[in-house]
Amino acid sequence: MYKIYFKRVFDIFTSSVLLVFFLPVCLVVAIAIKLDSSGPVFADVPERVGQKGKKFKMYKFRSMIQNAHLLLRTDRRFKELYEEYKKGSYKLKNDPRITRVGKFIRKHSLDEIPQLLNVLRGEMSLVGPRAYYPDELENQQKEHPNTKKYVSDALSVKPGITGLWQVTGRSEINFDKRIAIDARYVHNISLGEDLKIILQTPLVMITGRGAI
Repeated sequence: MYKIYFKRVFDIFTSSVLLVFFLPVCLVVAIAIKLDSSGPVFADVPERVGQKGKKFKMYKFRSMIQNAHLLLRTDRRFKELYEEYKKGSYKLKNDPRITRVGKFIRKHSLDEIPQLLNVLRGEMSLVGPRAYYPDELENQQKEHPNTKKYVSDALSVKPGITGLWQVTGRSEINFDKRIAIDARYVHNISLGEDLKIILQTPLVMITGRGAI
C-alpha cells in the first residue's frame, strides 16, 4: 500500500519542507561555487537512468571543473584516469577534476540537495536505488553479468537521493554489492524502512563516511 500510494505523497511533502529548510545552505553553496571556479552552479552532466530505464536530467551542484564528465571520456590527458575510473567501479579516490569547494560539498553530500527538485518533478524519490549513467550501467553489467536481475529490480522503482547503500558504505562498496543492496531495498520498501534510512542520512552527511 505504501509503495504504490503513499510513498509519492510522502516524497512531495518531505521534499518541499527540506527545500525550504536547505534554501540558505543552497545560496551559500551556489556563491562558493561561483567564487571558487569558472562554470555554471549546476553540474553539466549527461542524463541518468531512472525508473523503467527512462532517462532524466539529475540536478546537482557542480563539484568539478566545467565539462568534467566529457573531458574524462574524450581528453587524452585523462586517458589513464578514465581507465582507473572504470576499473574502480566508476569511482575515483583522487580525482583531479574536483574543485576545492567541490571536495567539501561532495564529502558532506551538499551537492545532492538540488535533487529535491527531481523528487518534486516525479523523476526521483527521497529514498531509492542509485541513479546510474547509461554507459556505467551497461559496462558494469558486462563486468558483473550476475547482477542483471538486481539491475532489473533496481530500475523497477524511482532512484533515490539517499538509499540503503548510501547509509551502509557509499563509495566504499563496489557495483556488484551496491546493486544487490539496492535490490534488497526494493523488495522491502516500507514507510518504516524509508524513515530509518532518512534518519541515518544526516550522520553520513556530517561525517562524510565513505565519500569520494
